[in-house]
Amino acid sequence: MHTLRPVANGLRTDHPVPDLPFVDDAHIPVDDRVAIEAIGRHAGEGMWGREDNDREDGWRAFTTDRYRHDLAWCVRYHPKHGRSVLLMRDEDAAHMHMEWHYGPLLFRLGGYWWDGTTWYRPGQVWDAASEDFDRRPVRSAITVTAADLLDDSAQPANAQIIKIANFTADTPLPGRWQDHLALWADRRKQRGDEEQLPLSRCVVKLSAPELAGDQLIGATELAELGGIAPSTLRSYISRGEGDVPPPQATISGRSAWARPVAHDWVEQRRRSPESVAATVAAKDNANLSIGAAEVRDRYTDEFFNRLWEPPARRKRWVVRQRNEATVREVAGELAWSVAVDLDGILPTDALAATIRHAILDELASCKDLLGDEGDPVFYAIIPDVAKMLDWLIRHHPTTAQYMIGELIGDAERRFQIPRNVTAQSLRTALGLDGKLDKDARNEFLDRVLPPTSAEH
Repeated sequence: MHTLRPVANGLRTDHPVPDLPFVDDAHIPVDDRVAIEAIGRHAGEGMWGREDNDREDGWRAFTTDRYRHDLAWCVRYHPKHGRSVLLMRDEDAAHMHMEWHYGPLLFRLGGYWWDGTTWYRPGQVWDAASEDFDRRPVRSAITVTAADLLDDSAQPANAQIIKIANFTADTPLPGRWQDHLALWADRRKQRGDEEQLPLSRCVVKLSAPELAGDQLIGATELAELGGIAPSTLRSYISRGEGDVPPPQATISGRSAWARPVAHDWVEQRRRSPESVAATVAAKDNANLSIGAAEVRDRYTDEFFNRLWEPPARRKRWVVRQRNEATVREVAGELAWSVAVDLDGILPTDALAATIRHAILDELASCKDLLGDEGDPVFYAIIPDVAKMLDWLIRHHPTTAQYMIGELIGDAERRFQIPRNVTAQSLRTALGLDGKLDKDARNEFLDRVLPPTSAEH
């Protein structure tokens, strides 16, 4: 979620952020990403810089200001849509640099963002499949440009361009922001840069029905939608918890949110790990899932029967028999009852089938990646899959034996992977990530692998 707030516009920005002052950026090479990085990178204590080429989307760069180490310049350039030049707090610069990755060219109104064509709502609902926030376009969005805002009432003589040495963050901007915008426009005209964007393409903000004043909601309604008390919401905001989105406006000193943004927040709360876990929580204990409660209940009965039902065991509760040896004997009996019931905790056959298909997928992926380049000795298997294979071997060796035989046959028939390659892939994976010692591992595999693939 975008929560960063710039403190000023650079004078040579193409896309001014509303209500922020303009600071002279003449000492920053805003048209050269490498030079921007070089100002701060390894330049001294408290300074840093970075640049990245985003190919068809242009580039981005940032640097700590050489004179003010508490501030940093962030530049986002697009070959068609020009550049944004923002002055940030130095600790926010790297985060701003990363948030410009994968599409956003600029952010407005608490995280609404524009990719050069479409406006999207603030990213809140995480899409694990794409490893990014779900992109939700704004209905009927209108892009408002500098040309739309400038008229004869703007008075550039009433505005100022601030020098970096004299700049103080969060100081109220004197006068009307349109006057400062007009001064920025006059300075652009004086520079006479033929490549700079016309004012009609300099994006300032957006307008949309959902952002109209009468459509915004306050904290009380936001809390109600989220199923929490207003005091809880206020606590979330003050402590930076709950992933509460930044407001879209402040009206009479009170924060206000667009209703679609509020609904996205509610949806993400429903998708949070805690909310998901609650859907399968045991009815009598929210700290246990249904499955964990079933295990608890099964062993509660099992342990009770072992400890209480047989008269001979019941005698062990007598005080004179409560000694370390007796307690250890009882503990061993209880542990044995768990060890012989592993299939009741984790279904063995289902686990074996899952591991087999996971390894087949690993082998097939490696084969596709390498193509016909040479004759591989083995294919790599990721550690998590190797660890599960090792677990199956250590806990259910007979099941593992049959599974490995099926696996090698499937790899040979389906993917034309030679038996010795699959066998060596298993040996290598277990050697790298398994817990079995070398002798036990080799002895097991020598007996399990098909005869034509059992070489070390």
